[in-house]
Amino acid sequence: MNHSAPQFFKRGPTLHTRFVFFCLASLILIIADGRFHYLEVMRKSVSVALYPLQRLTDIPGWAMQRALGFFVTQAQLRHENEFLRQQNLANSASLQTMGALEGENKHLRALLTLREKLTRKTIPAEIQRLYPDPFTRRAAIDRGLQDGLRPGLAVVDAIGLIGQITRVYPWQSEVTLITDKDQAIPIQVQRSALRGVLFGIGDDGAVELRYMPVSADVQNGDVLVTSGIDGTYPSGLPVAKVTNVERNAAYAFARISCVPLTGVLGAIQVMVVDTDEKPRVNTSSGQSQSAEDSKSLQTPR
Repeated sequence: MNHSAPQFFKRGPTLHTRFVFFCLASLILIIADGRFHYLEVMRKSVSVALYPLQRLTDIPGWAMQRALGFFVTQAQLRHENEFLRQQNLANSASLQTMGALEGENKHLRALLTLREKLTRKTIPAEIQRLYPDPFTRRAAIDRGLQDGLRPGLAVVDAIGLIGQITRVYPWQSEVTLITDKDQAIPIQVQRSALRGVLFGIGDDGAVELRYMPVSADVQNGDVLVTSGIDGTYPSGLPVAKVTNVERNAAYAFARISCVPLTGVLGAIQVMVVDTDEKPRVNTSSGQSQSAEDSKSLQTPR
């Protein structure tokens, strides 16, 4: 009888076969997610599962801050209180006058801002963190599906446009900033009403106005606002300011460098603007009330 030698080691697929298999699997997953969005449900499920862990990771920092605040010595607190008491006594008269003026100006500014934004639905939000990916410029806000958000909505601060919501999860959303290299915004030059497209370049403090002819009426200092022709961004939102215009007859397009008007990295409190408009009141009583409000706001103080 012939007996074959026992196999001491069982050999599986070769390294080359494994490499080809995992490459094909990766390509299939990339195409399925990027083209057909088959993995969107899985991504949302993972976000829901990881959300408690994200909150848990914030506990050590919070506990450390509380501990440091608790162990502040009594002498330091007494010194700070004495300094603040003296400063308060020295500036009490000026602070009272300034407080009254600031309160009045803030009230008038809030009325004017509210009157201008009545046609848009806005949702306040707060930026939780900036993503550390060096190839993208994105942030996370504390509003999501439960607040009625959806991809495509514009995000602004007190100055102008910050970015656009690109992904929405149950309790938070992902905002792509205007400085991201894949972001393109239809804009209009506020001075000359010239339209164009503003592109992010991946730098936090710079954007570019591309594909503008050499003879285009664009100057240093021009303010760029959203044109609203794409239906995504409301028209009139300040976006950037032109800082440098290079014109060369050898090229068909001018090179126009700009800087964002908003503090893209420094913003904390933001507002999500819905593209759906609310109907205005067109009755005569509504018009008369609007006129009275306008007159009252324009009355000199």
